[in-house]
Amino acid sequence: MNKFKLLRLGQIMHPQPGNPMEVEGVLNPAAIRGLDGNLYLFPRLVARNNYSRIGIAKVLFNSDGDPIGVERMGIALEPETKYELRSDGSGGCEDARITYFEPLKRYIMTYTALSPKGPRIALAISHDLFNWKRLGLASFESFMGIDFANVDNKDAILFPVAIPNHNGKMQMAILHRPLFQGTRPEEVFYQSKSRVVDIEHESIWISYCPIPENNSELDCLGIFNSHHRLATPISSWERLKIGGGTPPIFTRFGWLIFYHGVSMIENHENTKNKLRYSAGVMILSKEHPRHILFRSLDPVLTPESKQERIGTIDNVVFPTGIDQRNDLDLPDRFDIYYGMADSSIGVARLDLPEVLHKEGGADATDEKV
Repeated sequence: MNKFKLLRLGQIMHPQPGNPMEVEGVLNPAAIRGLDGNLYLFPRLVARNNYSRIGIAKVLFNSDGDPIGVERMGIALEPETKYELRSDGSGGCEDARITYFEPLKRYIMTYTALSPKGPRIALAISHDLFNWKRLGLASFESFMGIDFANVDNKDAILFPVAIPNHNGKMQMAILHRPLFQGTRPEEVFYQSKSRVVDIEHESIWISYCPIPENNSELDCLGIFNSHHRLATPISSWERLKIGGGTPPIFTRFGWLIFYHGVSMIENHENTKNKLRYSAGVMILSKEHPRHILFRSLDPVLTPESKQERIGTIDNVVFPTGIDQRNDLDLPDRFDIYYGMADSSIGVARLDLPEVLHKEGGADATDEKV
């Protein structure tokens, strides 16, 4: 049993009645503190035909400091470029994560662009959170025959500071989960429970690129390389897929991230969706984040409430935003913002345990799951 306990605070944002931009859902928000100290969400707003925009909303708190609602403030990004639009008129800017990258003194957004070739990682930069400049699609160098550039990729998250790559050079680091053919949950659903995981193609990876020298005229980032396989599915709740979740936050234990895992629902005849999305915790090394210090064997959040079990896609909790409560002088407290059944947004609270108890192997690259 893991010591990371999440307390649900409830639903914080749902589709606004009569708003055509939100008719199919409000979900999977980035969460970031602005220069004014306020907390802002950047939710995915889904119109008809799965046409997605990234909105802006300010979080409202009660006198105890608990989030209780939001104030909508407009749109951050909507599909405009060729890598966000398809020839049939569909497209999307989806599932943003935002990091304040200290070396550049800028906010950097990673998001999924629903391109003509499929989902790809896109980037944008801002000095104030309200005005965003696109940096284009992330570029990846191939690695030992693995083609990262020409496959679907999403759920990318950046570290807020420079991180040493395998040669010790301080660079920008990104976590991402390429979706190679045959690795989607729907594709491995009917395979045996004892199947052998393809560790090169079913893992979360960490990659690096040089830090731009002049951010005032920044138009794109360099090529991500120095790839390192970070984490492979090892537990039953993540048997079908793992992927990124919240941006890394530095804690007294190391870098804290929430990530998602997918498993099958045994009695799926009673639900529209035969897959279950849950959330777990990883702690990465302070000095070398490519090393996992802790990984929860059991999920810390699974679909339980009605809003999490019934929606656009049933049985989904999907963490994408995290807020360290330094504003309350509680650096060990974190509010986690997550998508609920791809329909609305919930928030849950984590207080770090006093001691980090190892729960087993950090990874198991040669084991069956």
